[in-house]
Amino acid sequence: MKSFFKYVLATIVGFVIINILVFVLFFGFIGALATMGDKTVEIKDNSILEITLANSIPDRTSTNPFDNLDFMSMKSTPSLGLNNILKSIRHAASDPKIKGIYLNITDIQSYFLPFATAEEIRNALVDFKKSGKFIYSYTNLGYSQTGYYLATAADSVLVNPETPLMLMGLGSNVIFYKDLLEKIGVKAEIIKVGKYKSAVEPFTRTEVSEANREQISAYMHSLWGTMLKSISESRHISVDSLNWLADNLNYRTPLEEMAFGLYDGVCYEDQMLLFLKGKCQIAADKKLPLVSLADYNKSITSKTLSAGKNKIAVIYASGQIGMSQSPKTIGPELAATVRKVRQDKNVKAVVLRVNSPGGSALTSDIIWREVELTTREKPVIVSMGNVAASGGYYISCAADTIVADPMTLTGSIGIYGQFFTGEKLIKDKLGLTSSSIKTNAHSDFGGAYPLPLPIGNRPLNAYEKQVLQKYIENGYETFLNRVAQGRHMTRDEVHEVAQGRVWTGEQALRVGLVDVLGGLNDAISIAAGKAGLDKFSLSEYPVEKNPFEELFSGLSASLKARILNAELGGYYDTFCDLKEMMNTQQGLVARLPYDIKF
Repeated sequence: MKSFFKYVLATIVGFVIINILVFVLFFGFIGALATMGDKTVEIKDNSILEITLANSIPDRTSTNPFDNLDFMSMKSTPSLGLNNILKSIRHAASDPKIKGIYLNITDIQSYFLPFATAEEIRNALVDFKKSGKFIYSYTNLGYSQTGYYLATAADSVLVNPETPLMLMGLGSNVIFYKDLLEKIGVKAEIIKVGKYKSAVEPFTRTEVSEANREQISAYMHSLWGTMLKSISESRHISVDSLNWLADNLNYRTPLEEMAFGLYDGVCYEDQMLLFLKGKCQIAADKKLPLVSLADYNKSITSKTLSAGKNKIAVIYASGQIGMSQSPKTIGPELAATVRKVRQDKNVKAVVLRVNSPGGSALTSDIIWREVELTTREKPVIVSMGNVAASGGYYISCAADTIVADPMTLTGSIGIYGQFFTGEKLIKDKLGLTSSSIKTNAHSDFGGAYPLPLPIGNRPLNAYEKQVLQKYIENGYETFLNRVAQGRHMTRDEVHEVAQGRVWTGEQALRVGLVDVLGGLNDAISIAAGKAGLDKFSLSEYPVEKNPFEELFSGLSASLKARILNAELGGYYDTFCDLKEMMNTQQGLVARLPYDIKF
């Protein structure tokens, strides 16, 4: 009896503790929401818009207040998407209260901007300068190559006197797993079409194939060439001289780099801020009126006038294409979003913003169908972000006009099937055996999965490979025909530039895979022109879920993800990519061969 009361008491205490924790969490959320509320931001006269790019930049700003919430400190870090960054820069150009822009590239996140994102922001800054207002760039930590590329849009580029710039060009390193898989008793079973479709090479080879080396070299030279051309025009340094600096990698002080024309000055941050005060005619002992992008974005309203029933829908397709929809993945639900927009009589044109390396070929085709149907009723313009390749190109190819950034990675028109078998691992190393019982001749197609991993217990036999090869080839032919139909090319013309090859936006324009080089704003302008709209409002899709419903419907998963993010830091995205690949890359796949980071 004594033991019984002890357990009852322990249960009651546990229940009370859990309720206290829930109570604390609840009021923590309320407190966090209070700090995240849309406070009124007053922009003072003679203000300077400070652009720091301190966080990763998605295409679209999330309206979920919990997305950037630190559950431990209950503090939220404002993070803007590219759409609102571009809007803020454009609005600042005509805002009489904004004197100019301070481009502060000190934050480490600015080092790792994707190329196309950097290009769109840079183009917006170049347009801003047409207003006659100033832009000054500075860094305390030194410029990365991408950061410097962005900085050269400024009137003057300044730097801390102890932080050199390392111009060295672009490099790529491909990791191969074939020998590792053999050691643990796993073999990759690959069926593909297209000599450039190299997603499977890390599992089947120990070095880069000549075809893959050719395409990587080609698009890297294209990306580097685009960067150098813009830097050359802004800094009045020849492309040959910039390449000489990269080829002759050496430690040079900022003053020596300044002599080459790379910088306009060297100074410490306090000197930089004092310089900005002078530009705004503010006394040295007065506070510099800097306004952050996040605060400025809160203070402005859309420059585009509401035009009643005339709307342009901007649909964001971001992430790997799979079987479920989320803020970071594309699922079949996106097809329903496209259908909804098509049926909305107030929507006069559609801009499909694609930022995806591809994924499931089936889901890509489902989305393609809805895009193709929409083009029959209203203009559809695709705006390609950092990457719109393979499945990302599949869902784009039916559009009336495809707009790509010169640094977009696109194409990769090809399909492959990827299966892993681990007969040696399962039987010889783990000692697991199995017996097959079936009703028909091929009921055990592909074998079984005795482990909680997508690894079969036997290799594919010759007949199964033949069946899968036909399946893959049929999928590739379908892909070619979809592109041929959308691009008004023959099947053979598409095949000539397909075969899984990756192109930059600049190269894709030359081979007919895109129509215009530009960014999201260009795509919106083209959509308005094709719809004959002078005035319109923008509506963004998919409509984001209620943050409270999303949070409490999956609280444990959300907490787990945030803890992992805090622990893994910069590797969290890689972890998510690998997890998603394991979930979707069994079977027919239309995906970029790899995730590309420079």
